[in-house]
Parts: sequence; structure tokens; C-alpha cells
Amino acid sequence: MKHFKTVLAAATALTASAGIASAEAASLSVFDWSGYEDQGFYGDYVAKYGGAPSYTYFGSVEEAFTKLQSGFAADLAHPCTDGLRKWVAAGLLKPIDTSKISNWDSLLPQIKDVDGVTIDGQTYMVPFEWGNTGLIFRTDQIDESSVSLQLMADPAYQGKIAIPDAASSAYAMAALATGASSYTDMSDEEFQKASDFLRQIHPNVRFYWSDAGQLDQAIASGEVLMGWGWNQSELNLIWNETPAKMMRDVDKGIATWVCGYVHLNSSTQSDEQVYDMLNALSSEPSGKYIIENWGYAHANADAFKSADQSLIETYGFADVDKFFEGSLFFDAVNPELEGRMLKEFERIKAGF
Repeated sequence: MKHFKTVLAAATALTASAGIASAEAASLSVFDWSGYEDQGFYGDYVAKYGGAPSYTYFGSVEEAFTKLQSGFAADLAHPCTDGLRKWVAAGLLKPIDTSKISNWDSLLPQIKDVDGVTIDGQTYMVPFEWGNTGLIFRTDQIDESSVSLQLMADPAYQGKIAIPDAASSAYAMAALATGASSYTDMSDEEFQKASDFLRQIHPNVRFYWSDAGQLDQAIASGEVLMGWGWNQSELNLIWNETPAKMMRDVDKGIATWVCGYVHLNSSTQSDEQVYDMLNALSSEPSGKYIIENWGYAHANADAFKSADQSLIETYGFADVDKFFEGSLFFDAVNPELEGRMLKEFERIKAGF
């Protein structure tokens, strides 16, 4: 009986200890895209704190910005570089102390130099992942030689396409489709052409997606035959043996993005815990995991040495400079133009 009591006491203490550790882990709050709670991204944090942070999700950077502006609080958030200048101007972010980022020197210089990571001499983002947004299509239903952004407007595909419920991404796609010189600072004529294209494809849009999983399922089932989406969707479809691929011809139109983690001014947790998470996210094991399991490129250069080299070649990550060359880069949109995009996109979705 004494032995049993001793074992029971030890087990109870262990359970309590684990519970305390898990509670400490969850005390860090992260405002993120759905899916990024995957513990493969921050294994070192889990090892130290005994569990995962708590997550709240957003469907677009515009939604995240609006929610934070209205008073929503978290410790970390996961925007992309094209929105950073607006977030900084709104006073939402704390600068990043790069001396506390143990992996900072291992991050790709091409990614650290992207506009928005550093603003007016202050670093505001720890870059995490980068990749493409492009047209994903069913290869058994659409001939690869004929696929294009313009094909999305073909009446034959009524109710068979899907695009993001995000004005910036939709207008980037439309800018590529209509030959605009830049989607971040379009002329009135270019903006009108892009808006006309979005109106033209609206009858073909089955839905405007806010969750990439919704797009994946629709393409897999055949409900949708074309969709403007991310690398991960292409891989999910391939892994599930759906005949699909992303159109990567830069002459036909493909976009590149960089996203990462920022320290919010509303953060209440200690810098130690915040930076432990940032260091876990920017580590080589995190990078290897996201390359091999999500098909996104990571900011840590060492991850490209340890990850499956056949996948590195397949995804086109072997030459970073070539990856960026010729691709439309998601960058900060002129604030006045962004306001017009947001307003017009809502009108287009409503059928006007």
C-alpha cells in the first residue's frame, strides 16, 4: 500500500507538473492563419514549455488588421510583408530585437531584405515562410497548354473557379491577367481594367475562399476546376492523388510572397517567452519541416541543406534569385489605392 501511495503521489505530481507546463505554453497567444498551429513549426518551444501556444485565426491580412485596430490583443501575429508598413503606421507593432533571434544570421539575406521586414531602420518581422500564389488547376480537365488567368473568364467555367476573399490577392491576380505594370501603384486605367476582369470572372466564381482547405476540397471533388491559391494547396492535392498542379509560367502570371511573425504592442507575455517562440519558428528543423510537409520555402538557409533535395528541386527553391525573378511580388500597396481596392472588391462580390 505504501508503494502504491508513493507511485500515486508521484503520478499526481507529474500530471500536475505537466498541466502547469501546458498552461504556461498556452499563455502565449498567437494570431495566425488556420493550420499554423502545427507543432512541427515550433518544436523547440514545445520542448521547453510542454505544449503549444493558444491560437486565434484570421482569414486575410485585411481582416487581421481590422480586428487588431478594434482592440483585439495577442502576443504574436503572422502577417505578410505587403501589409507591414500599414501595421507599423497604426502603432500595432513592437520592433524586433534581432540580437535575441539566435537564427538571425542564418536567415536568407534575400528574404531579410524584402521591403517591410525592416522599416526606417527598425526590424519589425522575423521572416518565416515564402512561396507562390498561382492558378491551380485540374490537369485531367484542363489542358496545360491552354491554361491561363484569362481562361478563368471563359463562360464554359461558370461556377467552376474560386479566388481568395482578399482584395489585395484578387487585385494582384487581376493585374497579372490584364498586364498592369504594377499592382501596388496602378494607374486609374490599370485599376479599371483589373476591376473589369474581376467583374468578368465573378459569374464563374463558385466561392471566395477564406480557408485554403475549402479550396483544396473543392478542387479535389471537382466542384471547382481552377483556383487562385498557395503552394500548400497544390501539394495537398498531389499528396491526395488529385490530378492538379500550379501554373508556374511567369509569362502567364504567378506571384511571390513572404510572411513572418511580428511582436504586437498588445503583448502581455514576457520577452523571453515571445523570443523563445520566434527562435523556434526560425530554426533549421522548423524550416526542414515546412519544406517537406507544406511545400513552402523557409527563411532559414540551413533548412535547404537538410531538407529532401529532390523536393527542393521540384519546388524550384534551389535558386532563390531565380525563384523571385519575373514573378509579381506582393508588396505594400499605395494606401489610397488599397482603399479603392477594398471598396470595389466588396461591390464586385455583391454583383455590382
